[in-house]
Amino acid sequence: MSAFAGFGDGAVEFYDGLLADNSKAYWTDHRATYDADVRAPMEALLADLEPEFGAGKVFRPYRDVRFAADKTPYKTHCGGFAAPFYVEVSAEGLLAAGGYYVMAPDQLTRYRHAVDDERRGEDLRARLETARAAGLTVDGETLRTRPRGTDPAHPRLELLRHKGLYVSRRWAPDDVLHGPRARDRVRTTWRAARPVTEWLTDHVGPSELPRR
Repeated sequence: MSAFAGFGDGAVEFYDGLLADNSKAYWTDHRATYDADVRAPMEALLADLEPEFGAGKVFRPYRDVRFAADKTPYKTHCGGFAAPFYVEVSAEGLLAAGGYYVMAPDQLTRYRHAVDDERRGEDLRARLETARAAGLTVDGETLRTRPRGTDPAHPRLELLRHKGLYVSRRWAPDDVLHGPRARDRVRTTWRAARPVTEWLTDHVGPSELPRR
């Protein structure tokens, strides 16, 4: 496989068009652009990053619409991952992230237990502040109120409210997206996210529940 040289010139335009016409007809007509300007560069990017972050995989472009109200068939982005790291290209540009987008019930129990602990909880807070100082955004779905039984005055209540936790950085479409320096953006972000992902690996880990 060739080294990553940037996403193709048609990548952003491809997703702009898919946003306007998310149909099989559009996909079929523009499949060659997706393959050449989106998927192949994503595969090359993950291959370039594999020596440092492990083997990666590109998510399939089709949406699972079995239980969804939205029946549009295709995802309006291309995502790749080398767990727990993630990268995405879309009409909005480039996104790089690291963490747990959503936690299963057993993961959430371990996460909240660790955050509730003074030493481990404050360690996570410090790591998140370091990530923010590096230009990353702290995100993840949260409860509107607080976990049942949690003291409303808990010093780490905001962290306890998280149902997913990750740090990320986004870049709007620009010339860098179409050149090899896009790889540097992803690598730098993943490195800055690593202290957070290491905390999650050490104190939460993968779900042990059977897959649905």
